[in-house]
This record gives sequence, C-alpha cells and structure tokens, in this order.
Amino acid sequence: MNPSDDGSERSLRSDLARLNLIGRSPAFLQLLGLVERVAACDASLLIYGETGSGKEVVARAIHYLGSRSSAPFIPVNCGAIPDALLENELFGHARGAYTDARESYHGLIAQAHGGTLFLDEIEAMSSRGQVILLRFLQDHDYRPLGGRLSCTADLRVIAASNADLERLARKGLYRMDLVYRLGVLQIRVPPLRERVDDPALLAEEYLRRLSGQYARPPKRLHEETAARLNAFHWPGNVRQLENFVHRAFLLVDDAVIRLAPGEIEGMELPPVPDVPSKGLTAARFQEAKARTIEQFERAYITELLERSHGNISLAARIAGKERSRLAKLVKKYGLERQQFLR
Repeated sequence: MNPSDDGSERSLRSDLARLNLIGRSPAFLQLLGLVERVAACDASLLIYGETGSGKEVVARAIHYLGSRSSAPFIPVNCGAIPDALLENELFGHARGAYTDARESYHGLIAQAHGGTLFLDEIEAMSSRGQVILLRFLQDHDYRPLGGRLSCTADLRVIAASNADLERLARKGLYRMDLVYRLGVLQIRVPPLRERVDDPALLAEEYLRRLSGQYARPPKRLHEETAARLNAFHWPGNVRQLENFVHRAFLLVDDAVIRLAPGEIEGMELPPVPDVPSKGLTAARFQEAKARTIEQFERAYITELLERSHGNISLAARIAGKERSRLAKLVKKYGLERQQFLR
C-alpha cells in the first residue's frame, strides 16, 4: 500500500466514525465493506436489522458517502403516517386540492429531490400504501393531489425493516413485487451480540462524546465492566447500550466506571444466571430449563412489542404466530401494550 492509499483509508475511517459507524469486529467490518460498495451506486436498497441495531445510521452513511451527499436525506417512519394521509405526505398537494388546502405543499418526495428518501419500518405500511409506493417506484413519476401535471423525482430510495419481508410475502401478508422493487440491493445490519468486543469500544466512544456534551471530566470503563458489556446479549442493541452508558456517565461519580449487578437501581445489566456444570438432578434440570424458556419468552415478546409499537396483530405477523396465542403470552408476562405505543 502506498502512502496515498494509507491516507485515503484513514480519511475513510474518519468519515465512518463521523457518521457513527464505529466498530472493529469481523461482522461489522463486513458491513462496512458493503456500505462502501452500495454507496457508490444508486439502486434502491433494503436494509434489514433488529430494532436498535442502527439501520438509519447505515442509511445515512450510505447517503453521505455517495454522490447525493450534498442533497437532502429525508427519513420517513412508515408506521407513523395514517393511511388516509399517505399520498398527501409523500406527493404533496396543490392549492385548493381540498377544503383546507389554502397553500400548496411539497411532499416528502419533492423534499428529497436530488437526495435520498429513507422509508423506515416499511413492514408497517398498509396494503393500500404498498400499492401507492409500488406505482411510484416503477418510474419515479407522481402527481401531487389536485395537481394537473405529473412530476418526476430524482432521488434514491432506501428502505429499512426489522421483519423478514419475503417471509411475510410468502404468507400473503406483504406484496412480493414491492419487496423486489425495494430490494435490488440488500444489507443486513448485524445485532450487537454478533459484534465481538464492539460493545466496549462503542461505550468508550459514547463516554468521550458525553464528556464534551456535558462539559465534564472524561470517564472510562473498568476492564471488568468492559468485559461484562462485551458478554451481554443486548436485546435492544446499540440503542440500549447507548442509553445504558448515558445513565452510567451521569450517575457514577468516579472517573473509572465499575459496575456490579444491583449497584445502581435501574442501570445495572441483568445478571446472567449461573448454571452448574455437573451434579444436576432431573428436577433441577427441568426447573432451570423452564426458567430459561420463561426468560427467553419474556424478552422475545418484549422485543416484538417494541418493534410493533404495541400492535399485537403486527407482532403476531412478525413472529409467525396466531394473534390469540401471542395475546395470551403478553397477558401471561404482565406486559401492557400501552407502554409500547408511540
């Protein structure tokens, strides 16, 4: 490698860190390689990943590393737009299009002109919304509500989902032709539990940023705490880790953050149950097995409700379970769907 190549690599690493793409695990480095490749082209892209894994961060990085970086990046949460307002939000309207349309409105597609339209939680889009989006993706032509002329959008479409859209489509719950349109290119963002040693690395970066944000002296992780962060499975992924570090920075007075289970209420990592390696009786095995299954079910149902924002029907579709059976599990573990509503 010549010196100029080394300088280019350092510059790229600096750009990736600025865009919040931080890590050195094999799974993360593989993701970075894909990000660089898809940023160099303009085809529609579908990003898969669990809730909190950083799908929007990846989408923004692809936008700002590509040729459209000087144009807008417009994020859209598909689950937050009422079905009746979808066309108005996407395509806009002309003055007088309906009773209260006193002024014309440039929709999200017009706002993203020249740049990137990011469709987050695309799995939450209704059947009608899927038809509307599919029609637009065919040639990027649209007509504002009440408008006389069609417009052509010059933009890149990136969509993200925490559900397997192809599996939903095979069950008749999603349009397969839309999946094909959206997923010319596809990227999977690995969950934090697959990114070996990245949790502690990310935590140190968050501590550095928090020191500047709050104008406080820098703090660092004790090596035992760093090891615990790396060993934890992080069901909420990067978002959960960031919130945990934020609390630790504010609540721990020492310059070195060293935490043990139960030390600070509401902040400690859930302890991993100790399982003896020998001497288990049949009764103790069954008891341990039942407890492990219960822990898994509770965590899984909680994550489902977080993904679906308390929508039991959507959660059942994502899990591939009957709605009634899922509702019984929600009730069994005392989970209130209201706490997951946005």
